[in-house]
Amino acid sequence: MDAALKVPRPRRALMMTALAPVVPQLLGSAFNIWYNLAVVEPLLATEALKTRFLQTCVIYNAIVYPIAMFLWLRQVFSIGPAVRMLASGRQPEAAALVRARRRVINLPWRIAEISGAAWLLCVPVFLISLGAASGSLDHRLLWHLPISFLVSAFISVTHSIFLVELATHWGLFPALFHDTRADLTPGGRALSLRGRGLLWAISAGICPIGSLLLLSFAPPAPGTDPAWFAVFVGTVGVAFGLCTAVMIGRLVSEPIDQLRAAAQSVSEGRLDSDVHLPRADEFGFLIAEFNHMLHELREKERLRRTFGLHVGRKTANQILARDPGLSGVEQLLTIMFVDIRSFTRRTASPPPGETVRMLNEFLRVMVSVVETRHNGIINKFLGDGFMALFGIGVDAANHADEALATGRDMLSELEELNTRLLRENREPIAIGIGIHTGPAIVGSIGSSERLEFTAIGSPVNIASRVEGLTKTVDRSLLLTEATAKHLLDKAALENLPPQTVPGVEKPIQIYSAEL
Repeated sequence: MDAALKVPRPRRALMMTALAPVVPQLLGSAFNIWYNLAVVEPLLATEALKTRFLQTCVIYNAIVYPIAMFLWLRQVFSIGPAVRMLASGRQPEAAALVRARRRVINLPWRIAEISGAAWLLCVPVFLISLGAASGSLDHRLLWHLPISFLVSAFISVTHSIFLVELATHWGLFPALFHDTRADLTPGGRALSLRGRGLLWAISAGICPIGSLLLLSFAPPAPGTDPAWFAVFVGTVGVAFGLCTAVMIGRLVSEPIDQLRAAAQSVSEGRLDSDVHLPRADEFGFLIAEFNHMLHELREKERLRRTFGLHVGRKTANQILARDPGLSGVEQLLTIMFVDIRSFTRRTASPPPGETVRMLNEFLRVMVSVVETRHNGIINKFLGDGFMALFGIGVDAANHADEALATGRDMLSELEELNTRLLRENREPIAIGIGIHTGPAIVGSIGSSERLEFTAIGSPVNIASRVEGLTKTVDRSLLLTEATAKHLLDKAALENLPPQTVPGVEKPIQIYSAEL
């Protein structure tokens, strides 16, 4: 099963998302109550104020927590129908699916709005409640109490945001975005990397420092050591900051790790490493662009391979490496022409399928000899033969030797092929090979709509004529004096009388180089 389709069960994913903010909110409330009892209590001059403070805490939490949970659960479970339908293989209505996707992306903002409003409402509620219990309040309460609520609110809200993000990315995003990009959802407002960094700075830096600053201005709590109390408060603040850092690290490291692993695969030549990680933030765009790049690379590789099957792998590489326009460069090449003897006669009686099978067997062997063993390029097939080029795209000066070695290996392989044909009661194959070396124009010819990569010039025509001479002199492999001059190894060459070649003024010196 595809990694993008491995999703948790809908009920479990929804419950994990719904419960994600509970722990940070409870911890924030506990820290705030304890902190206020320790720091604010000395500012509550009478028992009546202390009693009112505790009563306000209990009543406020008893009222606000259920309301906040109701609003939050309504947001989460409104996504449930679409998630369950997708999990069961059904497709929700388009509008309902878009709403569900938008809501799941915006859930971190919803929990921030709900919990932030609940925490901020504490400030006027507690001040009004304490003011109603006493005609006058210590003026330090007017700023100690609000700041203590704000510090606790920042810690609770930031941790709730990150936990909700982790829960939705784990359970709901794979279900809702397995076949589409989350970052393109209309109305989706994912928390950016800069936003996460700002929240982390507030949670890990401003909140602990703010708590310690409050302690320096607050009267000492009875029965406590101010120094150790400050250490404890600072430790708790740092612990909250570290928790935030771990969650941010998880949110950021997962896409980075997957992108890094996929990039490593691409660098090693593996193009099947799509990143299946739906994200609505900047990583969503990066992942989508990376996957698009992989798709383009796979398409180019497919075209290159298909192209290579038609024109030859090495020819395809040369075309892709050169400017494919209507141009060419002059280059010293060794050109080889190969032709099957009496091909017209031998194809007169067998069915066409048998002829094609024989021709494919022959070409399969010859292509391997030319391109795999000897760095040649089969430039074009000529019905019952082909033209091969040696020296294109290589700096070595031994292209003439490669061509000669290719011709000899082809004759050797042909003997083995003919042995098999004779065992199958089929007619053996005889070929003629002509080789010539000279400067030719190598490049693309044709029109802007249709091009052919080839070599053009007098050496090409001479090589073709020399192949035709194999019938006249009754030799299977002939090469010209121009090729012989470029050979590093001139052993085993048989000097034949000069031959007249159409299109060439003087007879040319030829050599036989059979086994």
